[in-house]
Amino acid sequence: MLHKNRREIRKKDSIIIKQRPISEIDLAIKLREVLSLKRQLDDVPSQSELIQYERRFAELNVQIQEKHQQTRKYYATYNALLEIKELVLKETSLLNSIISQFQVAITSSAGRMKLIDSMEGILKGTQQKLAKVQLGLRTEQIKCDALKEEYAALIAEQR
Repeated sequence: MLHKNRREIRKKDSIIIKQRPISEIDLAIKLREVLSLKRQLDDVPSQSELIQYERRFAELNVQIQEKHQQTRKYYATYNALLEIKELVLKETSLLNSIISQFQVAITSSAGRMKLIDSMEGILKGTQQKLAKVQLGLRTEQIKCDALKEEYAALIAEQR
């Protein structure tokens, strides 16, 4: 009986020894799965990290808005300077034209009438330009007043 038990024990031992590499492989596979799951868990940001991300996005949004406002101001300044340049060039051209026509216009009455007509045309053009600029100014003033009212309402609402 003892001999029989030993044989059974040896059989079981040999089976266990044969199954050991398979168990080690299974264990290695399970370890890989566990490590993969741990990495996936580590990839998910924690609550504090999410709060930091949200703050940083808010900061970046503020910076973008500031840059956008700054760029708008630069464009407005550029456009205003470009318009001033055009007006100065027109004024210079007008003055040069007057100077060149003045000597010829003084010598004859037809020349004087032509100069007067030319000056009246220039005056009309200048008045039209002035009216256009004043209309634009009024429009911008209305927008500005509306924004001031909206701002005052928001400040009152915030209190």
